[in-house]
Amino acid sequence: MFTEIRHVRQEPGAGRRRWFEADDLDLVVWFDAAGEIAGFQLCFDVPEGPRAATWRPGYGFAFSRVDAGDDHPLRNETPVLEPAAAVPLPDLARRFAARAAGLEAPLRAFVAARLAGAAGADQC
Repeated sequence: MFTEIRHVRQEPGAGRRRWFEADDLDLVVWFDAAGEIAGFQLCFDVPEGPRAATWRPGYGFAFSRVDAGDDHPLRNETPVLEPAAAVPLPDLARRFAARAAGLEAPLRAFVAARLAGAAGADQC
């Protein structure tokens, strides 16, 4: 089940950001100044390494591989998103649904609808 990470650093001048984590998924949700969802990112591990599905209004999903930036034991660099092939959204939607019971209903429904809509549109 997702639990919220409290005290997430907020970027000055940007909307609010919330971060949730489950055993194998991370969900970051961005809100605009009016408190409406402005996008989200669902991060997950696959055998090839961490991936991210980022949704933004007007753009839909972008799929990325996460370069953690920590390939050297003496330094920890900022993670970078690199373009990647589409992900199996039906599977990701099922995994999200199985862990989303603790999220507020409107947030849970919003993310689930985008995942289901994209999966139904053969974007996977």
